[in-house]
Amino acid sequence: MRYDDFRRSDDIEDRRDDSGGGMGGGGFGLPMGGGGLGIGTIIVLGLVGYAFGIDPRILIGGAEILSGGGQAPTYQTDRRSGPAKTGAPKDEVGSMISGVLGEIDDRWSEIFQSSGQNYTGPRIVLFRNATNGGRCGMAQSAMGPFYCPPDKQIFLDTSFFREVETRFRGCSGNACKFTAAYIIAHEAGHHIQNLLGILPRVTRLQQQAGSKAEANALQVKVELQADCLAGVWVNREEKKRPGFLEAGDIDAALTTASAIGDDTLQRKATGRVVPDSFTHGSAAQRKQWFMTGYKQGTVQACNTFAQGAL
Repeated sequence: MRYDDFRRSDDIEDRRDDSGGGMGGGGFGLPMGGGGLGIGTIIVLGLVGYAFGIDPRILIGGAEILSGGGQAPTYQTDRRSGPAKTGAPKDEVGSMISGVLGEIDDRWSEIFQSSGQNYTGPRIVLFRNATNGGRCGMAQSAMGPFYCPPDKQIFLDTSFFREVETRFRGCSGNACKFTAAYIIAHEAGHHIQNLLGILPRVTRLQQQAGSKAEANALQVKVELQADCLAGVWVNREEKKRPGFLEAGDIDAALTTASAIGDDTLQRKATGRVVPDSFTHGSAAQRKQWFMTGYKQGTVQACNTFAQGAL
């Protein structure tokens, strides 16, 4: 992926140098909730849900966190040595993230304007290990990147990019830069869903669901739609900046989508696959919906909630 000419966004909060960001002295309590989940259980759930999406704590605490309501777990706030850095980071990874966010905001602004709507982009919070996740509780590396709807923020520990390459084998070499862009575009897809009112509606339906399987099925549709919206951004970006994609980039995105499919993750974590517990979609579904967005380039093509869509 060529990103030298990307517009750098200043909507970045960089906490990677915070002394209070780690698990050791950061002043965080683990989310115990009403059921008293221990750290071992949290790690297992985090591994099963370790794919970028809306706050993966839905596996632990339920959908109430998404709307900012309900009785969410209590966390202590982090103690920083000073104010977090804001603006476009200067290091290579930070600069790439800032550039991708700038282009995502520009393309989605164009899409929204074409339908007479206003667009305001999300903020990305960069951190290491753990940090205060605002109204979504605590952000932990083990949860993977996630979008917090109430605060309209994406939380991202950049070490996740290395995990995708080395642990999940979702990409290799230079193509991992585009995989990082796909990850950010997926999270931005959740922001689009939030702006369009999709997330609040799904949250209400999840709260009314008669079973965990039914609530999970709704979550799968949300995640696959975000994959599709990521593909829409790639389509529009390629038209705006011909040549920004390099050989192997799309294949890398598809490999990543496959590597973090629920069936792949469950098989690695437990040796078996339980479709009713899926929250992000299978490897095949994630690849399919990313390519749908990439090929068609429209929001309308991403209606995963349509009857018979899945």
